[in-house]
Amino acid sequence: MRQGFLGLVLGLFGALAAQADGEKAGEFDYYVLSLSWSPNWCAREGDARRSDQCDARHDHGWILHGLWPQYHQGWPAFCRTPEAPPSRAMTREMTDIQGSSGLAWHQWKKHGTCSGLSARDYFALSRQAYGMVERPQVFRKLDTSVKLPASVVEEAFLNANPGLKRDMVTVTCKQGYIEEVRLCLSRDLDPVPCGRDVIKDCAAKDALFDPIR
Repeated sequence: MRQGFLGLVLGLFGALAAQADGEKAGEFDYYVLSLSWSPNWCAREGDARRSDQCDARHDHGWILHGLWPQYHQGWPAFCRTPEAPPSRAMTREMTDIQGSSGLAWHQWKKHGTCSGLSARDYFALSRQAYGMVERPQVFRKLDTSVKLPASVVEEAFLNANPGLKRDMVTVTCKQGYIEEVRLCLSRDLDPVPCGRDVIKDCAAKDALFDPIR
């Protein structure tokens, strides 16, 4: 009986270990394209880290946080994939739109592995998705920090991208700042409605928004 119990325990730990490896690559329903306003990230934590992303010579505005495979409810992460990880050259090539090669690497490890694509194809698709979104120019014209409702940021994206509807985009806040704009896209990168766990708009009426330095 003791051996039977031990076998049950070992089997349970084995099952948990298998789950910890992550979901199977390529099995998801749609993508979330996440855009981060770089000056706000720099104000919140990047400056304290002395991140090169925050150096004024880069002129970063809306950068690509990531392209995330998503289920209709929940999301996969750190998936099992036969694909090789990206080279340093690949992640370095993404810094113009992602701010740092470290972010590009992390996005591949956590999200890209779930896409079912090679690292090169995942980064190419991420760049394509980023390029398809018209990023409102009004935010680049700010010369001082402002406080505004998060809904103003959402409205600006809707006006700049006529193919988007309100249930396809959401704005998040963090530590009193506008954090990200997230857009939901099909596997073919067409705009689609977001799942209920994604479409959680920031309700702040006075979120901080810093200008490009």
